[in-house]
Amino acid sequence: MAQYDEMDGRNAPLDVDDDEPMYVISIAARLVGMHQQTLRYYEKVGLIRPKRTEGNIRMYSNADIQRIKTAQRLIDELGVNLAGVDIILRMNEQIRRLQAELEATRAELNRLRATRLPAPYQGGGM
Repeated sequence: MAQYDEMDGRNAPLDVDDDEPMYVISIAARLVGMHQQTLRYYEKVGLIRPKRTEGNIRMYSNADIQRIKTAQRLIDELGVNLAGVDIILRMNEQIRRLQAELEATRAELNRLRATRLPAPYQGGGM
């Protein structure tokens, strides 16, 4: 299931689990148009957290790629600093979690409404 990027309307590179580590740093850097050292710096400051292989090789997922692209747009197009980018990205993640929770609650409410017994007849006077 490819992740939808709200900021530019494009899907992630492949139709796979968004969190599946897929790309070594050289490929990830090419996908986002950045130098590898920039990706290492983003990791150092906590902006991204790529998975690591047993051999300690960084592996980036589609979700990581989209997060980097979003950060890059915030920096380049809006002039947001890294601290601001981190806050915005964390808030976006929280919003997505809350939206998913809301949808689950709505689905449960609809399920309960569908199984609810009809109200007893109150009687209508004649």
